[in-house]
Amino acid sequence: MTKATGVPEVTDTDFETEVLGADLPVLVEFTADWCPPCRQMAPVLSALAAEESDRLKVVQLNVDMNPLTTNTYRVLSMPTFMVFRAGEPVRSMVGARPKRRLLEELSDVL
Repeated sequence: MTKATGVPEVTDTDFETEVLGADLPVLVEFTADWCPPCRQMAPVLSALAAEESDRLKVVQLNVDMNPLTTNTYRVLSMPTFMVFRAGEPVRSMVGARPKRRLLEELSDVL
């Protein structure tokens, strides 16, 4: 998996605790090893996690290793970004994007 530095990986096992039970809004990147746009997003996610850590938790989920969560949220394309707040998905975005655009799309859910 294309690991973004400083961004923890979540799994089917701990998704409920780490994402649904989080105090902050959580941005989940549904990602895969074989996905070139996912690799492009790694530095963007690392920067976002560092800069917004006081108001946003950023995590990655490998779709190939975590089919339950992937299917629960009907994720079909990589990368898919989902924002969860208070245990509910409140925003979904598909495809790589520059950090500035990602921040704009997140502004109303943060």
